[in-house]
Amino acid sequence: MHSTDKDGGKKQISLWHDITLVHIDPATNKPTPYLNYVNEIPKFSRKKYEIATDEVGNPLKQDEKKGVVREFKKGDIFFNYGCLPRTWEDPTFIHPDAEGCRGDNDPLDVCEIGLRVIQPGDVRPVKILGVLCMIDEGEADWKLVTIDAEDKWAPFFNDIGDVEEHLPGTLEAIREWFRTYKIPDGKPPNVFGLGEQFMNKSYAFDVIKECNHAWKELITGEKERNITHEEEGIKKLVRKLSKSNLLALDTSNSKEAPSF
Repeated sequence: MHSTDKDGGKKQISLWHDITLVHIDPATNKPTPYLNYVNEIPKFSRKKYEIATDEVGNPLKQDEKKGVVREFKKGDIFFNYGCLPRTWEDPTFIHPDAEGCRGDNDPLDVCEIGLRVIQPGDVRPVKILGVLCMIDEGEADWKLVTIDAEDKWAPFFNDIGDVEEHLPGTLEAIREWFRTYKIPDGKPPNVFGLGEQFMNKSYAFDVIKECNHAWKELITGEKERNITHEEEGIKKLVRKLSKSNLLALDTSNSKEAPSF
């Protein structure tokens, strides 16, 4: 699925690069307190849609493995699942709380816990509530917890503690979903950093800022120019991602990175 702009729908846009991270109020054209969230997988479904980060234009497509489209064998996911635009979990960066693991080379993942079923490719303003540090096959794979800013529950949720207070058991259920969802594929359970705790909103924003900065380095080519000290496998990951996205974004001659 390719996305197009809202003004006539003729120009293709990237859900990863062309959507601002901060949500802009369409009525006033001013920043809001919310962030934009790109939905990939609607809740109560299992087809594994994701943004194709290494393809020009970054279409949304069902993931494949060995030529077979992927679904969650565990069953339907019970929350909306997607990512934050203009973020990147840098595989050259080892977060001090990530058990010595590098970033997973993808945008930041998001679990949206509101009532609405959000369709693939839809962009919604969300409130950031907290984050969980998952370790997936030796890679840091942060999972943000959010709620749609227009959800009827949104006024009651301002930090991660509010989720446990108003929807007890939700955080544990999210953690156990991610712990066990690969077991039907014959893989071991996932593990978590930080004592398996969901960190608060302030901590989550620090992770978001780090990943937004990493995204800027990626799409301006700065990251590719400064990876001489990395092992060859990591270099190939960054080069492939950098080149495929610079083809779509004429930023190679830009003196300034795109804004937050």
